[in-house]
Amino acid sequence: QRIIASNYSDHVRFDNYSLLLKGQRVFLHGGEFHTFRLPVPGLWVDILEKVKAAGLNSISVYTHMGLLNPSRGVTDFDDWRDLQRLFYAAREVGVWITLRPGTSCLYINAETTAGGIAHWITSEVAGTLRTNASDYRDAWIPYIQAIASQIRGNEIADGGSLILLQVDNEYNLDTGETYMAQLETTYREAGVDIPFTYNDAGNQDHFINGTGAVELHGNDYYPQRYDCTNPDEWHTVVDYYDYHMQVDPSQPFYVPEMQGGSLNGWGPGSAQYSDCTLLTGSEFENVFYRQLWASNVKLVSYYMFYGGTSWGALPYGGVYTSYDYGGTISESRALTLKHSEIKLQGIFLRSSPEFYKTDRVGNSSIGLPGGSGVSEPSAVAVTFLQNPNSGTGFWIVRQNDSTSTAITSFALNVTVVTGDLLHLPLVTSNITLGGRESKVILTDYTYGVNSRMLYSTAQVFFSGVIDFRDVLFLYGDASQSHEFALSLPKIPPSTGVFTATSGPAIGLSEDITVFSFSAPFSPGLFTVVESTTHLILFADTPTASTFFAPTLSSSSSTDPHKNYWGIGTNDTVLIGGPYLVRGASIDPGSNILDIRGDLNITSEFDETSITIVAPAHIRSAIWNGQHIALQSASGTSHRSSMVFKGTILASYYAQVDVKVPTLSEWKFSDSLPEISRIFDDSSWVVANHTTTNIPFPMYYGDGRILYGCDYGFCENIVLWRGHYNATGLEKSVNLSINGGEAFAASVWINDVFLKTSYGNASASFNILEETDETFVFPEGVLFPGEDNVITIIQDNMGLNETVFTLNDPKSPRGIRGFQLDSGNFSEWRVQGKVGGYSGYPDKVRGVLNEGGLFGERKGWHLPGFDTTDWSVRPISAGLPNASAGAGFFITTFNLSIPTGLDVLMSLTFEEELGQPYRAYLFVNGWMMGKRVANLGPQFKFPVHQGILDYQGLNTVAVALWSMEANVNISPHLDLTVDGIFSGGVTNITTNNPSWSPEGRV
Repeated sequence: QRIIASNYSDHVRFDNYSLLLKGQRVFLHGGEFHTFRLPVPGLWVDILEKVKAAGLNSISVYTHMGLLNPSRGVTDFDDWRDLQRLFYAAREVGVWITLRPGTSCLYINAETTAGGIAHWITSEVAGTLRTNASDYRDAWIPYIQAIASQIRGNEIADGGSLILLQVDNEYNLDTGETYMAQLETTYREAGVDIPFTYNDAGNQDHFINGTGAVELHGNDYYPQRYDCTNPDEWHTVVDYYDYHMQVDPSQPFYVPEMQGGSLNGWGPGSAQYSDCTLLTGSEFENVFYRQLWASNVKLVSYYMFYGGTSWGALPYGGVYTSYDYGGTISESRALTLKHSEIKLQGIFLRSSPEFYKTDRVGNSSIGLPGGSGVSEPSAVAVTFLQNPNSGTGFWIVRQNDSTSTAITSFALNVTVVTGDLLHLPLVTSNITLGGRESKVILTDYTYGVNSRMLYSTAQVFFSGVIDFRDVLFLYGDASQSHEFALSLPKIPPSTGVFTATSGPAIGLSEDITVFSFSAPFSPGLFTVVESTTHLILFADTPTASTFFAPTLSSSSSTDPHKNYWGIGTNDTVLIGGPYLVRGASIDPGSNILDIRGDLNITSEFDETSITIVAPAHIRSAIWNGQHIALQSASGTSHRSSMVFKGTILASYYAQVDVKVPTLSEWKFSDSLPEISRIFDDSSWVVANHTTTNIPFPMYYGDGRILYGCDYGFCENIVLWRGHYNATGLEKSVNLSINGGEAFAASVWINDVFLKTSYGNASASFNILEETDETFVFPEGVLFPGEDNVITIIQDNMGLNETVFTLNDPKSPRGIRGFQLDSGNFSEWRVQGKVGGYSGYPDKVRGVLNEGGLFGERKGWHLPGFDTTDWSVRPISAGLPNASAGAGFFITTFNLSIPTGLDVLMSLTFEEELGQPYRAYLFVNGWMMGKRVANLGPQFKFPVHQGILDYQGLNTVAVALWSMEANVNISPHLDLTVDGIFSGGVTNITTNNPSWSPEGRV
């Protein structure tokens, strides 16, 4: 095969098989993580360590132009926008990065407002977005140059963590060749060396060749789709191999986005994200991800691995605040059951370098070589991959009907490198597939340095070298039978758990021993063989899934890549039992294993048993600073055993008492004085534009354009006031209001509430993002001969992503039509967040944090604002007199969380769904949630340490918008604990600037 390198870097190369980093072949195995959805940089390490603990070696990272480039000519990499901190943390943990800096230059999709394109561009640029329009190019070049300046010095050639740069995402070749080429040229001229990649939507072939072509093309796949309301309903697997070989056979098969969860939309018909976790749970991972292996994929990233929170105005209208996504790591940062399955796969891939270079020899549909095949071809599908150099075979089997929940037993004929045909299994009765299960049957598999396994129907968790011994750790379900054939110098005796059968007894050579576990067998870890040269372990699947394989690196090494598996280190230990193992180390000359990790003590904490496979000279261990006495595990016979057991004592953690306060002593103030006819709006922006770059015309009016983005107010709540001199004969006003999916807008004439106009969405159906209604004036509300005012409070749910046209993000949020039944408006004024795009005062929390409510403009949501003169009113009482309107409720409380605990907390609405209100949740100034109580489904809003001060005073401010008059609104808001873990990451700092009058109006 021909090794292909970037024209600029020989540190990242590839051939038709896989990626090569610094000359080492790798299976790039990663997950998507958006740092902007976790705006606490100290917690990024937590996610990175959980990624690596799953056996992954990379992350894929979007950047969000709208956050980094808030206005023309301004780029901001301060605070939680700091990419350098991410790049450094990834290198220290040992995780590679594929950077996707607003793919399609500025467009990332990712269920974010405008797909990531900066809001200012949507109104200031006349040309079509994501094309080579000159004014669009002028807008994005400074941003790309700024991104390039962050990349330089952090690429793999510099000792950094960056290996790939995705230029574009799900884009159309027909309109994008020149644009793509411009992007690539801009990056190269700015000094970026790493290869360019691209993500095609499904089986398409854009930018493989010709103008704008990238070096490494990829495709995204979401085979399970997004119906979280029916999590048990499966789609069938798809074999993508033929497509890849047809369009791109000279490159390795790359999947930049493989479904790792599902988005979830607004509405009472929507599921909770826990159902999305089930939809794409461990069974899905087991079958669909191994099908990627069967398609010979060698680079993959799961979207999302950690979803996080779409706080502030981040989301587009189709999704709500939570971006949990049903990922492997939940929004609260807790591990889901999916983590265990990914880990079983990840450590196997990390342990199996022969899998990085395979040819697909055949499958049960088109034929298998040399008499190979499955005994039940109607029930079982098999794909055979083989390493062309070593002959190692990977026989990937699954149910033919991948949706089946039936249990299927079968036999498999396999060819081995000697040319022999083996009819597996040789000892046990059959190979079994549970419902929705896939397996990899191995032949001629190398483990350790010099050892070979003839075959295995059991699954391999780990293989490698520990303490100069060849180590193999296999596993399988206790309800199924398993066997594996090893070449060993001495046949160990059978036990009550497994049987050792000599090779000649079953037609194999005399140096082979077949070890078999017949169903059902007792769960646990079993030492099958331990000698001075070998350690063979077997466990049932749940036991195996408790093990971690942290990498060990030399503390004295100066290699910047010393923490990367296969590049800087091949040393590891195996640790089973704890909730999470983050890392381990052995100092030179020491007989102590130092372990960092977490224990789940949410409900109660008993002693935790820990099993360690480590060099035989280890005599004790330290768990987060606590001493652990070790002894040889039972069943090990060699005097220099590598298998140890110990106990993490409960004494320290038993005294932990985590208490969170009840949210009480709320203070209240009205936050909608603008409905008063005499309110002074002279400082507001006059909405008098008659032209716009937004290509969606007004429906009716007098020629004035009332789109918020045209006046710098794209996000969150925007207020409009239309003035006219009344004759007294006016009976109504017609308004067409556009706010995006699930929006709302409430309308007043003078001081009198008229009604609320509701957008809609229900589980991504029945979508209504704009309304056109008549608002009738009650008798006696007008002031003839005087100024009368229509006041509109409108919720902007984010700008659209590109769906139908490239200009979809230029969404016409605002008033698309206005007309009195008689007469005309003399003036319209508009107000959104203070300062618009460029003059907003809160530079730490950023451009998308605030909206235009009176209280937000005054800074009431910020910690330290003085509420002494406010009235006392519980939030459960709603607004005074059950009126429609908006008010602020504020309370403070202290936390004193013991050091060494990671306590996961949420703000949780306890009342039933259905009340007509919206609530905007500010925690120490950060808008961490939007509750739409009449639609749902979200009622729980996770808030992390760093936003919450775990050892200090905290402020919760709730902007409550009651959307109907004479309806009791009674939110019941609690601070709840979702999980308690000992360990976690340390030194989490807060950066929650307090209230200041500067810039507030």
